[in-house]
Amino acid sequence: MSHYTANLRDIEFCLFDLLGRESILGTSLYKELDRDTAMGMLEEVKRMSENDLAASFVEGDRLGVDFNKATGDVKLPESFKKSYRAYMDGEWWRIDAPVELGGTAIPASLRWAIAEMVLGSNPSIHIYASGTSFAQVAYYLGTDEQKIMAKHMVDREWSATMQLTEPDAGSDVGAGRSKAVQQPDGTWHITGTKRFITSGDSDLSENIMHFVLARPEGAGPGTKGLSLFLVPKFMFDLKTGELGKRNGVYVTNVEHKMGLNISSTCEMNLGEKEPAVGYLLGDVHNGIAQMFKVIEFARMMVGTKAIATLSAGYQQALAYSKVRIQGGDMKVMNDKASPRVSIIHHPDVRRSLITQKAYSEGMRALVLYTASIQDAVAIARADGDESQIKDLEALNDLLLPIVKGYGSEKSWVLLGTESLQTFGGSGFTQDWPLEQYVRDAKIDTLYEGTTAIQGLDFFFRKIVKDGGRAIGLLAKEIGAFAASGGELADEKAALGKALADVNGMMGVLVGFAMESQEKPEEIYKAGLQTSRLLMAAGETIIAWLLLRQAEIAMAKLPSAGRDSDFYTGKIAAAKFFIRTVLPHLTAELKIVEAETGAIMDIPESAF
Repeated sequence: MSHYTANLRDIEFCLFDLLGRESILGTSLYKELDRDTAMGMLEEVKRMSENDLAASFVEGDRLGVDFNKATGDVKLPESFKKSYRAYMDGEWWRIDAPVELGGTAIPASLRWAIAEMVLGSNPSIHIYASGTSFAQVAYYLGTDEQKIMAKHMVDREWSATMQLTEPDAGSDVGAGRSKAVQQPDGTWHITGTKRFITSGDSDLSENIMHFVLARPEGAGPGTKGLSLFLVPKFMFDLKTGELGKRNGVYVTNVEHKMGLNISSTCEMNLGEKEPAVGYLLGDVHNGIAQMFKVIEFARMMVGTKAIATLSAGYQQALAYSKVRIQGGDMKVMNDKASPRVSIIHHPDVRRSLITQKAYSEGMRALVLYTASIQDAVAIARADGDESQIKDLEALNDLLLPIVKGYGSEKSWVLLGTESLQTFGGSGFTQDWPLEQYVRDAKIDTLYEGTTAIQGLDFFFRKIVKDGGRAIGLLAKEIGAFAASGGELADEKAALGKALADVNGMMGVLVGFAMESQEKPEEIYKAGLQTSRLLMAAGETIIAWLLLRQAEIAMAKLPSAGRDSDFYTGKIAAAKFFIRTVLPHLTAELKIVEAETGAIMDIPESAF
């Protein structure tokens, strides 16, 4: 039996009832798609994910990767390679490839709905299959020769990696020491050591294209001095793609991790054994801006992975709660002769389940709402409509740290405190997949910038640097909904109060930032509270999306037929979230307002 059950009914509801994606199908970029085609794709991915992909999930964790230190090669278990081939042979890589190179034009919202099921069933398959999304960067930002390289990446199914982190330069990417020296033939020789490189090596493909940040000889310090280079594992014939000699980029170690064991996380050395030949992307020294095209995709992927795992955990917990018989009904608990009941009858188990349901469905809506903004950006660009692009791009940028930071943090916590807990002691064993979900999900709070980094990015870049424009547009939309009354008027009023609390937090933090211009130490106060602001903004957006879903469900319920329980659950989850989560934001505002920065004055020896 598969460990994974896709919640396709909820995905369909989010795409078409909540977000109205049917309106963009059959038009502009997506003229070849309609709802039936989109649902056919989703149904096939559900089948594949629950069967072919999920089949190697457990064995991949138990066996992990086989690293040969002498050769620097990584091999994967046959069961995982079979699952990977099912994904690749099904040509799902086409949803990420440039259309000009055989890719399929689909909306980002449909693309991320597909990704949820892949990431929920066996996340490393999606991670290893990233070559075509990297090929987009090479194709659209590269030179004419590099466009040919991108074509080889797609046609020959090459893998790819993103190489930023170094042993002495983790999140501080600008401190990287890897060096690039230009050669007479126009190529570059790269030297340095990279660490925590996801998919650094495998035997899934014949070649790997490493996207490497390095500092050209003589370039200035910090991130502005970095350039982005394409460094293949094997050199190749540009015309045919046929492989040549080994290039000088080697795996020197594979990390032994807490989870996600089938994903090879590697230390890489460039240029020690022989020259590591690289090609400057686009022939321009614009590395960090170019790499951010990859980073933004990766942050969306990590948030989606985390949320997909929470959904999988909830589905497992829900199924278990219906068959696990334990104790009597609470209302007759003193009657020792009363029949034993399944644990879904116990109040605290129901509290736990509705919490998991509200968050997993609310955060799914968050991912797909963010993707719908990406749909709008793509359509506006294709149609040459420049009037809204800046606002749409700013809104997408604002939402990404919430998807990644809030989504990963909430998912990891809920998987351990609610999903696994539903199983009691059985959840702590390998008889059930929850303990693996918990281990696999922890990395999501660390990948591509920790939660604290997402909080700093959210406040300082996406709010302050943006002048509050994107957050203001989103707040205006949420505020208008909160004031719209109707059957959920009380819940909407609570949403309005939460929005005011978050606005209050932002105001206090902006005040700290302004005061720091005269007293630099005041910036510590903001730094102590940016993660709290990120979480509060996430809770408010989730509440808004859940209430929007509940309002749709209430309208559909009278004629719902077999779907009546689905809509009843939507309404119940939204009301529960409003009643039990949003009141905390008033207390969070009080905490922000009371910040003194005093802990920054405590001597290190006092900790």
